[in-house]
Amino acid sequence: MYEGVHAYPDGASTVGRLALTASEYGYDGVVVRSVEIRAADPSQASGFVGNHREDATIVAVHGGDPVINRFAVEQPAVDVLAHPMAGDGEFNHVLAREAAENGVRVEVSLKPVLHRDGGQRVRDLRALRKLWEILDHYGTPYVVSTDPGSHLGLRAPRELQALGSVVGIDADDVAAGLAEWGRLAERNRERSSASFVEPGVWTRDGREANDNQES
Repeated sequence: MYEGVHAYPDGASTVGRLALTASEYGYDGVVVRSVEIRAADPSQASGFVGNHREDATIVAVHGGDPVINRFAVEQPAVDVLAHPMAGDGEFNHVLAREAAENGVRVEVSLKPVLHRDGGQRVRDLRALRKLWEILDHYGTPYVVSTDPGSHLGLRAPRELQALGSVVGIDADDVAAGLAEWGRLAERNRERSSASFVEPGVWTRDGREANDNQES
């Protein structure tokens, strides 16, 4: 299992410190959110995605605005729609289907469960439960996170599984959402390889080969 982290300078801790703490907590590793795009409108967001897609392992779009949420799920070049329910954000069955069709992971952030209290926590829990019900119903790909920007913000997988139960997410589904960070990063690294042609097809000695052929 992996956690998607914000490392220095985007976050407060270095990659090394985050990785060390994650290892102590039982993670297989951390995946640095290379680029999390914050944009005022889809046109600006599109430009940022185009600028960063080739070089970034993970390209996420910071959601929370209905228009930006829709933009993100319609873009196969986007890996993760982060914080879809933040602010005035909305997420419905239409967006869930678009995300599934385009392979965009939707972030299920358990951060509000950890850091909010009172009426705001109740509202955040309600929104998170609604988001999960939609994702689960439509089979939309997702990642799970607490959105840590410091090693102090990391939580062990078992703790996240317990938190997930508060909003109706099974422990196995939380584990799958954490593991998805690692699968996503591995896929993108493979696709950035000079020998990659398309899924299952690679170049070898100037010729095309597939995964079923021997080296």
